[in-house]
Amino acid sequence: MARRASSFLVLTCLAASPALAEEAKRVEDPEIVVTGQGLSRSALLDAYAISVIQRDRTAGSASGRIEDLLGNVAGLQQFRRSDSRSSNPTAQGVTMRGLGGNASSRSLVLLDGVPVTDPFFGHVPFVALPFERLRLVTVTRGGGSGPFGAGAVAGTIEMFSASRENLPQAEASLVANDRGESELSASLAPRLGAGHAVVSARWDRGKGFWTTPESQRVPASARARFDSWSSSLRGVVPVGEDLEFQARVLLFEDSRTLRFNGADSHQSGQDASLRLVGRGAWQFDLLGYVQARDFSNVVISATSFRKTLDQRTTPATGLGGKFELRPPVNADHTLRLGIDWRRASGEMFETAFSGATGAVTARRRAGGVNDDIGLYGEYDHEIGKLRLTGTARLDRWSVRGGHLEEQNAAGVVTTNNRFADRSGWDLSLRGGALLAVNDRLTLRASIYDGLRQPTLNELYRPFVVFPVTTRANANLANEKLFGFEAGLEFKAGPLEVQAGAFDNRVRGAIANVTIGPNLRERRNVDAVHSRGIELTAKARLGAFSWDGSVTLLDARVEGSGVSAALDRMRPAQVPEFALSTTLSWRPGKDWLVAVTLRHLSSQFEDDLQTDRLPAQTTLDAVVTIPLSPRVGLIFRAENITDAAIVTRNQAGSIDLGAPRTIWAGLRISIGR
Repeated sequence: MARRASSFLVLTCLAASPALAEEAKRVEDPEIVVTGQGLSRSALLDAYAISVIQRDRTAGSASGRIEDLLGNVAGLQQFRRSDSRSSNPTAQGVTMRGLGGNASSRSLVLLDGVPVTDPFFGHVPFVALPFERLRLVTVTRGGGSGPFGAGAVAGTIEMFSASRENLPQAEASLVANDRGESELSASLAPRLGAGHAVVSARWDRGKGFWTTPESQRVPASARARFDSWSSSLRGVVPVGEDLEFQARVLLFEDSRTLRFNGADSHQSGQDASLRLVGRGAWQFDLLGYVQARDFSNVVISATSFRKTLDQRTTPATGLGGKFELRPPVNADHTLRLGIDWRRASGEMFETAFSGATGAVTARRRAGGVNDDIGLYGEYDHEIGKLRLTGTARLDRWSVRGGHLEEQNAAGVVTTNNRFADRSGWDLSLRGGALLAVNDRLTLRASIYDGLRQPTLNELYRPFVVFPVTTRANANLANEKLFGFEAGLEFKAGPLEVQAGAFDNRVRGAIANVTIGPNLRERRNVDAVHSRGIELTAKARLGAFSWDGSVTLLDARVEGSGVSAALDRMRPAQVPEFALSTTLSWRPGKDWLVAVTLRHLSSQFEDDLQTDRLPAQTTLDAVVTIPLSPRVGLIFRAENITDAAIVTRNQAGSIDLGAPRTIWAGLRISIGR
């Protein structure tokens, strides 16, 4: 059904484009501006801690991946240190400010206003988000409400697609590394009447590197092979003087092998969205989307090297939409009113096997439906140099249809659980103030709370990372955030500095809690309390530019009862210190020489702090050389010092991140 719905919406987008293009041709006013974006964001959102990644910054990624760029943002981290080439996709959750605990994203991630996290697992499909398709990334590090605000307990990452104005008419690039791996991308951005279309594709493949240290390899050990592709079609056309229609289709597939031969994972997605933006006196934004996703994974025993679990399919569907209205008010006032809805439904099907004999031991299916509908209002007011903003959001959430069924090898039902439906209301508020003291100094302060539902994965799907089994928990409650922050921005000539302090507390934070030897379960701990300091700075002097970020964290679990052993411990996978700094030199148009240094302090693999991941320091470099206005050379170097990056430590069983990797390639552009 989900695939049929997705196909229908794709066909609708494609069928509508010619008709709308014809309508655009009849538009007589040549001054109509087509942006391809939603309504403009409020400048008062700067009352919250915000980082912006401009398009020209994306050229400085040594790995060629968006998660690499996001790693430069103060306080932002993935659950594991590995990127999308060498980690299980379900471990690619994103969080900020030390509010981790498991692999689900606590940050709301949006692409052109649409939530992109997997409807079942809550992870981010980074392979579907190549940065060459993006115009801008805005990261709001504080929690919040507003459109699709449920889920933003650890901030919001907003990605905005590039439009015709940001792209050449045609572009293609091919890069390869010293292991023979390749990265191929191409895009077309033709005019579509008074609008435009953007068609893009990317294919990454390679034999991968050894994630297992040489001393721990066995004949069954395998490189982290990967083979992924994604394609996108986006059309933007005017349908009136102040009315713009946008349609987007996104397709992707991703296959990986992790640690052992046969330990294969696969994810796929078919996403589509339609958007109508009105920019007249009564501004509005009407958006609808559908997502069809699937995931499979095979677990191999680390002792017998036999298949022990085949998570053969996990079909999931995401549906949603929003309507926002901005009535005309006084120039010093801005009012936003809106409603949004999200539904995540899915089911996992898996078969368990004996590690000793390979015989089937059990067959399981589990899943359910999560819904959230939210009403929100936001009001901004300027009083001289003081600007005030406030948002209220009311969420009606529900958890329905939860079930777990299990059969033995003979097909006899041994478990048949139907979990009680649950629902409720939650009110979230946030407010901020921004004071321009003078041309150089701006002060800000804000307070906020927020909500996150447990994912279907947390509620219903157990998993194994040998030798530890983690059980799901259908009784998980929502996470609730309360936090506040204060900071300043200082500008002096070419130097810009932002500094801030925050205090966040997530009640009922969902963590993987140890309940027995090699056994964990998802549980609501009393809270995760995180306090810290963030510092970002940038400077430009002629052809040279520099930017950097520093984060100091004091994150602690508050536990009692079954989680009492975790009280005052640091959450799993959370470092106390993070640093990123990049020095760039642009001696001419399309030239770039950039070097990036990153450091993460040590962190713990597990909730009981028995397995430590040592501190890591990496050095990357990028060089681009134009041979002509249309042709350029690309050179990239990851982990130049070949540092050993420990990404997993389970009682001494270790996985490693990317070793030193050298890339070289060519980019061709037409119509820039």
